[in-house]
Amino acid sequence: MKCGTNWYQMKTLQDKVAAVTGAGSGIGRSTAVLLARQGCHVALSDIDRASVDQTADACRALGVKVTSTRLDVADKAAVHAWADDTVAAHGRVNVIVNNAGVGLGATVESMSYEDFEWLMNINFWGVVYGTKAFLPHLKSAGEGHIVNISSVFGIIAVPTQSAYNAAKFAVRGFTEALRTELEIERSAVGVTCVHPGGIKTNIARSARTRVSPDWGVKDSDQVAADFEKIARTSPDDAAKDIVGAILANRRRQLIGLDARFIDFMQRLLPESYQHLLIAGGRRQRDRAAK
Repeated sequence: MKCGTNWYQMKTLQDKVAAVTGAGSGIGRSTAVLLARQGCHVALSDIDRASVDQTADACRALGVKVTSTRLDVADKAAVHAWADDTVAAHGRVNVIVNNAGVGLGATVESMSYEDFEWLMNINFWGVVYGTKAFLPHLKSAGEGHIVNISSVFGIIAVPTQSAYNAAKFAVRGFTEALRTELEIERSAVGVTCVHPGGIKTNIARSARTRVSPDWGVKDSDQVAADFEKIARTSPDDAAKDIVGAILANRRRQLIGLDARFIDFMQRLLPESYQHLLIAGGRRQRDRAAK
């Protein structure tokens, strides 16, 4: 262990144990499979039991020990129980990837408290629960890493995504504070905040859409189709960046050229980028009104 910018670094994932939430599809599934290819044993969870079992089968075929469970990350007691069960089944745990997440399209005015709380309970509190449930076990293992998935929407704020922005900005702040605390302690637990851009996953198709037609949005199918047109990065490529960030102990990992561009734009135009979004949003509303 060493002090400095990179005070700790996990040299290999071979024979380590990693837990992944939202492992039934998308980034979660690809990350779980890539970890297994690295010789890492995995504990997998997802709200969809059938999908996480499919991921588990793919990982078992790679010769590692696998456990899987249905888990609602918004359930604090269930997340803590899963962390304990993971250690009981595998003997230890070295990595937690807090990946599970959902989407919601709604203006602040039209958004219900129920929808807002639903998203925050999964996208923010799910990350908090996963972090706090696994952190003591990671420390006990002697070396570990926490990966919390934020978003490019944790870097910039966009219309109709206020709830998602709120959760992902919160994940970013929570994760960066945690990283700082562990560096001060010289703990052998690394922390990475991940900011994916458009990834080819089903998050848009499974999102709740509450945007009125005057915003130029017809229905959830249109939202999903529009998202799929601009999502340029595959889940497998995202997984490579995440695993690389674990091994390099990076504080922050941007995923995709779009994420790098958005990060650059926000640094260059920390306030003015909103004017670009306003102009684009007004054009969209004007077209919808015709």
